[in-house]
Amino acid sequence: MPKKTQEYVNDAAGIKAFIKEFKKLLSDGLCILEATGGHEMRLLLTLCEHNFKVHRADARKVNHFIRSFGNDSKTDKLDAKALALYGYERAGRLALFTPQSKQSLTLYELVQRRKDLKKMLVSEKNRFQAPRANVIKESCRIIIESITSQIIAVTDEINLLIKKDMTLNLKKEVLKTIPGIGEIIANELLILLPELGTLNRREIASLSGLAPRANNSGQFSGARSIRYGERGNKTCFIYGSYGR
Repeated sequence: MPKKTQEYVNDAAGIKAFIKEFKKLLSDGLCILEATGGHEMRLLLTLCEHNFKVHRADARKVNHFIRSFGNDSKTDKLDAKALALYGYERAGRLALFTPQSKQSLTLYELVQRRKDLKKMLVSEKNRFQAPRANVIKESCRIIIESITSQIIAVTDEINLLIKKDMTLNLKKEVLKTIPGIGEIIANELLILLPELGTLNRREIASLSGLAPRANNSGQFSGARSIRYGERGNKTCFIYGSYGR
């Protein structure tokens, strides 16, 4: 495994510093990012904007790869070293991440903003329901109206950007033909899971953390469970199944 690691903050400044430091290596190499609940998306899309080769690794596969060395410990440094070795040994077999649109980063940030606003709306509605003075209820009502209008504005912007992109718009229309998937879920799946259409159903299920893990041994057949994957993707699929 590599001997050295270097740490950067996962924000715009940290990503800029990382690219500046390793620009030459990135130009000729392959960057491996683990699917970590969506936290990897900003770096992933930024690297793609700079035309660097990137692979988003299935967390389950990486975890098993690390355990194959007999190491159950988990630290950021160990994970970084393992990812580097994982990429080195499998470079020729790993599918490269390809953004679907030049607006992928903007769309991702808009989807995340909409999620944040929805959480804020739920919190404010809960406060409005609690017994409070009329002046507080009025304040909550104003905030609720403001957040609602912002959600509508962000949603409209997402729809507009997708509509302008022929490929994204076509994929969205295909997704909407599936029972249970409407406009909002289709938007989020398109942006949060751009591998849709490039991986097979088993690979997509595994990347999303929805592939049932068998628990069988001899005559014993235990309950299956799901692990890993981006939480937002799971939510989309689960809500979609409710709507069927």
